[in-house]
Amino acid sequence: MDSCDVLIIGGGPAGSSCAWGLRRSGADVVILDKQHFPRDKVCGGWITPRVLAALQIDPEEYARGRVLQPITGFRVGRVAGSGTESAVEVDYGHAVSYGIRRWEFDDYLLRRSGARLRLGVSLTGLRRHVEMWVANEQIESPVLVGAGGHFCPVARLTGANAANEAAVVAQETEFEMNRDQAARCRIRGERPELYFCPDMKGYGWCFRKGPFLNVGLGRADPHGLAGHVAVFLQFLKAAGRISSEVRPLHGHAYLLQGISTRASYKDGIVLIGDAAGLAHPQSGEGIWPAVASGLLAARSIANRQVESYASLLAHRTQTSAASIARLLPSTVAAFLGGNLLRTRWFVRDVVLNSWFLGTGLSQEVHSS
Repeated sequence: MDSCDVLIIGGGPAGSSCAWGLRRSGADVVILDKQHFPRDKVCGGWITPRVLAALQIDPEEYARGRVLQPITGFRVGRVAGSGTESAVEVDYGHAVSYGIRRWEFDDYLLRRSGARLRLGVSLTGLRRHVEMWVANEQIESPVLVGAGGHFCPVARLTGANAANEAAVVAQETEFEMNRDQAARCRIRGERPELYFCPDMKGYGWCFRKGPFLNVGLGRADPHGLAGHVAVFLQFLKAAGRISSEVRPLHGHAYLLQGISTRASYKDGIVLIGDAAGLAHPQSGEGIWPAVASGLLAARSIANRQVESYASLLAHRTQTSAASIARLLPSTVAAFLGGNLLRTRWFVRDVVLNSWFLGTGLSQEVHSS
C-alpha cells in the first residue's frame, strides 16, 4: 500500500495548483486522474494576470512554444436575429487577460506541480479506514482533495448530487483554422467577442488564439441550450464574424458561487475548483477560482488547519454582484440589458471590469 500526505483526485488547474502549493511546503502529494495529459478540455481558455502572478509563472517563459495570446480589449454586444445589431468595443491599451489552450496550460501546471502522478487511472474505490482515506485499495492518505470538476466522484462523498443541482450548461468548440479560414476570420486575437442572449441568462463568445478559434455559449437556464447555440452561430455568420461551419460542439456544466450548496470540507475531504462549485456568478470564469481555492486549500493543509478551509473559502468568495437576469423579472432584464449593452460605460465598468476581469475569489491568496 502506497501512502502520501495528500491525495488529489483531478489534475486540472485546481488540483495542480493545490499540489504546487503543498509541494512548496514539503508535503508528499499524489495526483490521480483518469486521463493522460496533455488532454483536450472544453473551455474558452482565458486567464487574467492574477493567475500567472499567484502561480509565479513568467509569461515570457510560458509563451515559449505555447499559446499565450495577450488580450487588450473586448467587443461586447447582444445576439440579434439579423446579425446587424451594433456592438461596443473597449480598448484597454495593455494586456488585461491572456488566451491560452487548456491542452497546453493544464499539462504545464501538472508537470511543474512536483506531485507524484498517477495518470490514466480512474478512481474505482474509496473507503475510510481509521483516519485514512484509501483509494483503489492502493493509495492511502489522511487528506483527500476533490478536484475532479463538476462531476467529481469525491464530491459525492460530501453529499453532492449533480442531477439535482442548478448548473450552468454550455456548448463550445476549439479548432485550428486553415490558412484560408484564418485569413477570412474577422475575430481579432487581442479582442475577444462576447454576445449576451436577449433574455440576459447567458452569453456566447468568440476567442481567437493565433490559428485557433474557440466558439461557445453558456446559459444559466439549461432548457433549449441547443436552440440558443444554433441561433448564436447563425447570428455570427449573419454578422460576418465567422464564415464557415464550426466543428461539432461539446457540452459541459458547472456551478456558480452563491448558488452551489456543496460542502467544501467534510471528514478530511476538501473540495476545490468546480468540484466545490466556485465558478464566478457573472462570467462563469472557472480558472481563477480553481487556482485560488487550490492555493487556499494547500495553505490550510500545510498549516495543519484543514478544518479552517471552509470558513476561509467562504470569506474570500465574492457573490454580492448579481447579474441583471437574476435581479429582475425576465422581461425587465431583457429590456434593460439590451439597452445597457449599447452604452460604453456599462460595458466597460460593469460587464468587463466587474463581471469578467474582477472575477471570483479575493486576490489575497498565497501558496504558503
